Amino acid sequence: MLGASRQPLVEAHDLVMFDLDGVVYIESAPVPGAPEQLARLRDESTKLAFITNNASRPPEAVVEKLAGIGVEADPHEVVTSAQAAAHLLVERHGEGAVIACLGAAGLEEALRDVGLEPAAVDDSRAVALATGYGPDVPWRDVMRAAVLVRDGLPWVASNTDMSLPTKFGQAPGHGVLVDMLERFSGVKAVVAGKPQRPLLDETIRRMGGTTPLMVGDRLDTDIEGANNLGIDSLLVMTGVTGLPELVAAGPELRPTYVATDLQGLFVSHPAPDRDGSQWRCGEWRATVSEGRLEVSGEGSADDWWRAVACAAWDHLDRAGSAADVTSVAVPDAGDGPDRGNLES
Repeated sequence: MLGASRQPLVEAHDLVMFDLDGVVYIESAPVPGAPEQLARLRDESTKLAFITNNASRPPEAVVEKLAGIGVEADPHEVVTSAQAAAHLLVERHGEGAVIACLGAAGLEEALRDVGLEPAAVDDSRAVALATGYGPDVPWRDVMRAAVLVRDGLPWVASNTDMSLPTKFGQAPGHGVLVDMLERFSGVKAVVAGKPQRPLLDETIRRMGGTTPLMVGDRLDTDIEGANNLGIDSLLVMTGVTGLPELVAAGPELRPTYVATDLQGLFVSHPAPDRDGSQWRCGEWRATVSEGRLEVSGEGSADDWWRAVACAAWDHLDRAGSAADVTSVAVPDAGDGPDRGNLES
């Protein structure tokens, strides 16, 4: 179930690692409140890192995008799945190795930065293949890469995200391409990005910190990645995870803490209590009756999410099926400390 912290999370952790899409921004717009909350975090002298499974942009481009939405960052604080993939490849093949590159500029730059030579997918000198998200990747290159992998060329994928948030909704991510290549070739990719360890390991190695916290919006990348590493995580409800996904999360996908947004870094986190068949957090009560989630009470939206998560996971673990949430109304976050008052 959820963890508890009597201290605000910013005081309990010396490194906070942020996913970007769905946590700090969506497309070219900031997540509401994120710039102000990140500026406040810098005032606390906490180490920050911005990590992303999106391999299309180099760190300097990420910094420029962050500046455009009012978020201060240094290229050293940005760690991408492309950099993690490049680190894996140079460890395995050595500096100067030629790597077939199927992706965008961010992947090519990451390969060059560690002393590798990115090349076209049909370059016969290539000793391995690196793939990453690239919206302009030609289908002919995808076909050539698939044949090379099937025929034995070692392959490192930047990530396996099946979707990514866009201004027009959830769209296919690099994981769709990885899945296709794996099914065609019969070869499983070596994955550098979340939920695998290389990206988070690289971030902690670079930034330092003994009590890191992963902040993300995706259960199957950000939260599972933190669990794979054995570190705490904060799930924010500003991106791809909604109520149906949260209530269906198995143990490997469950965060340590949950909050509506990044304001959750600056508050303590009570753990919900079991009260008979109900789970209680603040003034909220949540239970699952005949397979249906029921919530009553009022109070903060954060406490609502905490109570709901524990009631739903308790039911999932006992019954083996996710609770029906079709009749549940999700509270608005609001603006104040008791944001999200709702009676349902």
